[in-house]
Amino acid sequence: MADLPNAVVKRLITKHGEGLRVSGSAIDKAVSATEDYLARLAREAHASAIADKRKTIMDTDVDKARAKLG
Repeated sequence: MADLPNAVVKRLITKHGEGLRVSGSAIDKAVSATEDYLARLAREAHASAIADKRKTIMDTDVDKARAKLG
């Protein structure tokens, strides 16, 4: 079971997809892709914090991770 609520992803896809309807399987794939991206983002941000000898992920770590992941 996914950690990210389908309803949130559906709302975002609908909002940014100019109101088009979204199939259940498309939502499932989008949830999976989003969770994969967030996991990679978290790992990169964590590595950045550790490299700076901190135990807390800061916004700059997330910025660096986003830049690295594209």
